[in-house]
Amino acid sequence: MSGYKKPKSPCSNELIVKKSRFIAYAYESSSREAAMEKLEQIKLKYPDARHHCWAYLLGSAEQPKSVAMSDDGEPSGTAGKPILNVLQHKDVGDIIVIVVRYFGGIKLGAGGLVRAYSSAAQSIYDLIETEEMIELESLTLQCGFDEEQKIRHILSRYEGSIESSEYGQSVELTIAIPAENKQTFVMELGNLKSTHLLQESR
Repeated sequence: MSGYKKPKSPCSNELIVKKSRFIAYAYESSSREAAMEKLEQIKLKYPDARHHCWAYLLGSAEQPKSVAMSDDGEPSGTAGKPILNVLQHKDVGDIIVIVVRYFGGIKLGAGGLVRAYSSAAQSIYDLIETEEMIELESLTLQCGFDEEQKIRHILSRYEGSIESSEYGQSVELTIAIPAENKQTFVMELGNLKSTHLLQESR
């Protein structure tokens, strides 16, 4: 998969279930560090809340690089897992959903908690705005001076960009290109006699 949707901007929503407040937030997070930073911000915003439960999914929803969750004091499996389950059945990646709970005095039971946290997470997706995240791959090429402009022209057709260029006896270019275009681009480079692929990475 070459691209996926991610949150464009933060959003929040609140549900009341048997007098308990469930306040859900969604943020774009491409790393665990970024996700935990958002969690700390919410804890500071709601320091008196009984629970700050969360789940995150990094990478695409179809093939996530990493997932994690926390019940934060709720009975095991009644908060973080239901939130994560919602995340895994949507098409939005690089996301953390945090649900803050203020206890309303009426116990919900395990089943009630699962439904409440699921509903809170689900409600976010009715509000969330997304943007496309394009997966890029990095290539380092060595080419002759006479072929540099040809490479730049080919690269523009494949929606790639030059990240750096070094000039010595030949030209060394580091480029970024959408993953879905890489294979065809590399095949086309094969027609250039003095161009060689030195390195490729994500």
